[in-house]
Amino acid sequence: MNINEALNLLNLSGTVSKDEIKKAYKKMATKYHPDRNPAGAEVMKAINAAFEFLSKIEGETLTHTDEENAYNYAENLAEIIEELQKLQGVIIEVCGNWIWLSGATKSYKEALKELGCFWAAKKCKWYYRPAEHKCRRNNKDWDMEEIRAKYGSSIFNPKNAGSHGHYALAVA
Repeated sequence: MNINEALNLLNLSGTVSKDEIKKAYKKMATKYHPDRNPAGAEVMKAINAAFEFLSKIEGETLTHTDEENAYNYAENLAEIIEELQKLQGVIIEVCGNWIWLSGATKSYKEALKELGCFWAAKKCKWYYRPAEHKCRRNNKDWDMEEIRAKYGSSIFNPKNAGSHGHYALAVA
C-alpha cells in the first residue's frame, strides 16, 4: 500500500493532517461497520490497514501526490463486493485491496466485465483492483499463494451461504 492508496480508502485528497486522517477513519469506520453494511467486514479490513499504514508515517501532514486520480475506494470496494455477492456459485476472495473471483464464473463473464473485473489467464481467475494499479508494470508473475502470504486473504464461500444469502467469512 502506498500513501495515495491509503488516502483513497479514507476518501481523502490534497494535503491532510493526522487529525483529518483520524476523523476520516472514524467516519469510514462508522459507515462501513459490518453491522451496518453487508460488505463491511472486508471494507473495514482495508480501512484499518490504510489507517495503520498512515499512522506509522512520520510528520504532521501527508499529501496525495496523484490528485487527478483521488477517489473514494472504500465506497467502490463496498459496491463491488455487494454486487459480487449476488452471483451464485462465485467464490469471492479479498487479498489486500484486490478481489479475486473463482468458482462458477463462466456464466457471469459479461456481468463481471460490466463491473470492471478483468480475467487473469495464468491464474484462471477474475480480479478487481484499484484504478491506480492499472498502469503498474511488474515483471514478476505472482501466484495466489504469494499474494495471500503478502496481503492476507479472506474468502466469501458460497457453500457457507446462510438462508438470507449472506456469505460466511473464512480467513485463509
